[in-house]
Amino acid sequence: MNAHLPKLYLIDGSGFIFRAFHALPPLKRSDGVPVGAVYGFCTMLVRLLEQLDHGKIAVVFDAGRQTFRHDIYPQYKANRLETPVDLIPQFPLIREACRAFAIPSVEQAGYEADDLLASYALTATNDGYQVIIVSSDKDLMQLVNDHVTLLDPIKNKVIDRDGVFEKFGVYPDHVIDVQALAGDSTDNVPGVPGIGIKTAAELINQFGDLDTLLAHANTIKQPKRRQSLIDNADAARISRQLVTLKQDTPLPLPIDDLTPQTLDSAARDSFLRAQGFNSLVGRLGQKSGQKMDQKIAPAEMPSCYKTVTTREELHQWINDTYKAGIVAVDTETTSLNAMQAQLVGISLAIDGVGACYIPLAHQSDQAQLPLGETLNLLQPLFLDPGILKVGHNLKYDLTVLEKYGVTITPWADTMLLSYCLDAGKNGHGLDELALRHLNHNTVKFADVAGTGKNQKTFDHVPIDQATFYAAEDADVTLRLYHLLQLRVQQEKKNTLYERIERPIIPVIVDMEVAGIKVDPVALNKCGDDFTTRAFALEEEIHQLAGRTFNVASPKQLGEILFDEMSLGASGPAPKKTKTGAYITDVDVLEKLSQQGHDLPARVLEWRSLAKLKSTYVEGLINAINPETGRVHTSFSLVGTTTGRLASSDPNLQNIPVRSEDGRKIRQAFIADKGCKLVSLDYSQIELRLLAHVAQVDPLIHAFREGHDIHKVTASQIFGIPLDAVTTEYRRRAKTINFGIIYGISAFGLAQQLGIPNFEAGAIIKAYFKQYPGIETYMERYKAIAREKGYVETLWGRRCYTPGINDNNPVSRQFAERQAINAPLQGSDADIVKMAMRKVHRFLQRDKTYAAAPKTRLILQIHDELLFEVPEGEVQTTIPLIKGIMETVAQLSVPLVVGVGVGNDWDEAH
Repeated sequence: MNAHLPKLYLIDGSGFIFRAFHALPPLKRSDGVPVGAVYGFCTMLVRLLEQLDHGKIAVVFDAGRQTFRHDIYPQYKANRLETPVDLIPQFPLIREACRAFAIPSVEQAGYEADDLLASYALTATNDGYQVIIVSSDKDLMQLVNDHVTLLDPIKNKVIDRDGVFEKFGVYPDHVIDVQALAGDSTDNVPGVPGIGIKTAAELINQFGDLDTLLAHANTIKQPKRRQSLIDNADAARISRQLVTLKQDTPLPLPIDDLTPQTLDSAARDSFLRAQGFNSLVGRLGQKSGQKMDQKIAPAEMPSCYKTVTTREELHQWINDTYKAGIVAVDTETTSLNAMQAQLVGISLAIDGVGACYIPLAHQSDQAQLPLGETLNLLQPLFLDPGILKVGHNLKYDLTVLEKYGVTITPWADTMLLSYCLDAGKNGHGLDELALRHLNHNTVKFADVAGTGKNQKTFDHVPIDQATFYAAEDADVTLRLYHLLQLRVQQEKKNTLYERIERPIIPVIVDMEVAGIKVDPVALNKCGDDFTTRAFALEEEIHQLAGRTFNVASPKQLGEILFDEMSLGASGPAPKKTKTGAYITDVDVLEKLSQQGHDLPARVLEWRSLAKLKSTYVEGLINAINPETGRVHTSFSLVGTTTGRLASSDPNLQNIPVRSEDGRKIRQAFIADKGCKLVSLDYSQIELRLLAHVAQVDPLIHAFREGHDIHKVTASQIFGIPLDAVTTEYRRRAKTINFGIIYGISAFGLAQQLGIPNFEAGAIIKAYFKQYPGIETYMERYKAIAREKGYVETLWGRRCYTPGINDNNPVSRQFAERQAINAPLQGSDADIVKMAMRKVHRFLQRDKTYAAAPKTRLILQIHDELLFEVPEGEVQTTIPLIKGIMETVAQLSVPLVVGVGVGNDWDEAH
């Protein structure tokens, strides 16, 4: 930038408006008129004016939605949402704000603000100006050159030619070509299907420009890319017309008239007071007479995002919270692992006030409040029953704060609100929800902390950057709460949220904090055994192969199996990956093993041992917390589409149950000294739910009479007396029962039972004839899924079934199996969660247990709850918990819970 040239600042007014509207809390004047976007616009304008050098300036607005581009392509911006109702009355107020600040504003009917910005930029540079466009809009990057730069008002980042290359992979003169190829779903610019920004940049850099690329599209090696370019050449040319900014747009005012007028501070302040912006008037009064800072500030921050560093400021935020009755709370820490995380700061957001960040433990010389004293001041507020505390993934924050002796109640969780509404439909992370529901692109953790090896912990993030990031999280959380809470009420998901999801949070927190004791000596013994056996298997594999090779290498294994041993010669040709290596996954090796080949069978055994050693032996040893001597797994509350909890870091739900090696690992999970492990496991719960939902009288009768359901099924399906059912027939019946729940096909059942397809088909027919209600249930739920796109559990949890109407039979059949099983598995998950909640409350409230809370729930694995119980309480505790679990839901069949007691998990299970 040439510092000696006169400057023209062009402010992307429309961009400011929408950013302000979606970034700030919904504010209203005393007369009820919404003014949140007006406040944000004025705040950004004030901060911007404080930074800018003297020069000409204009705010550029869109004049309307209909432009010349609709004549080129009628579908242009067809998928844009209607303007939010609360934003419409703010447009004239924002134009009035420009007049109050004595800044010229311009717009031109039939053109977009971007076209006007482009035309002003070209005219001004021809007249010898240096142009600074205040915007972060990527569409404006095509205008950047030696005399035109962009200034991102939020990140305070100047975007020059190199900045454009960093964004697009090309310099500004080829941005239009890249955008024409990539298209833009937001504006409904078609582009070329299958080509994104990165690929488009590669192609333009290779061919030079769009016309040359399209002329030589037939030379492109990749078949799909080549065909897509040939088929969509006209769409690319139309897209280029749509994304190209018109630099000959008529200028509403000549550049000479874009001079700030004499500011009437009294008129400005009168306008601001009329909107209720008294704090902004006060801020401007303090600034009056001071010399403006000519440098760009280190961080752009809405004035409603504050850093709290004094007790007086903290007391004011606490008082404002009591007035509001609701506050969003978020913690910033040093780790994603809640048990290892150290508290760095806390952010709060209040309706009509804004959001703040309270730094507590940053590695910084800047002022911070003492951690202990701050938590003591906040604790009464956090416990006040009249103040609702809102968080996103509150389980994490509650776990962290519990280590500091801080408790929060009552609460609401926006992550769980979203999960109750849209489980399986979309993700539930804060960033995704902000973009989906608020059309707001949040500052990401990587933006302030970096990525990869250069990523720093949050205590090393500068406090000003931390404030924007953390306060925005709390602010967005509060705005999402208002939106999602309303949807939960409208869509009648209150029972699911209030009875099942929200109350499970403290149960999971206590369970994660408790953890489970693991014996590292026993694990190491397992590891030594697995290593010895794996080594022996490796030698056997080498002998079978006729030479040594890396058994862990799929590429080398494929060459052995298919090139050297020709094991795929008798069947379909072996498949390869994109790199040309043979696929040697579990399915491939199992099929080869079933054909009688020893080498793939031995490789499967070797892989099993290797996984057990790396995942469970080494993984569990590394996961033992050195302070507690226990493993503290993390349970995701939104990790499945059916409501089941998902364990991770480490995953304790996937340890093999039936194999001898899996049992050895479970034996390393032990009770604390003086305690026993007690396992309570729902018996055949999904079959019981099937009998209830489908109203299958024979199954209902069998369950009520306490019969062995698999023996009964074997007797009825195979036509043999109940007392003549052998172990083999019972095994087959069990496979059939559970297979039906998962919508098994004749082919699948044949594979599992090792019988011909026609025999498996006959068995399924006999099953449906014996239990006609089951087939009716299956067809009913498939029809519901086809109509609504989802099915529901007994407690109203929606389980979405994408692909249910797909033309692809594989996708459609998978979705149909989901439609059959999800209501059962989801209702199962609901029952387990309700049981966990009731047992947890009992252990907290019953005088015997609350006085000395030694009995505790330490693990949940699908239908099993694992407790650690003092030896002297085992006999009295079991019937109490068992009774709660068996009566948590009233079905047409009884719920039955099996019990096991032992010194280790295997013995208890």
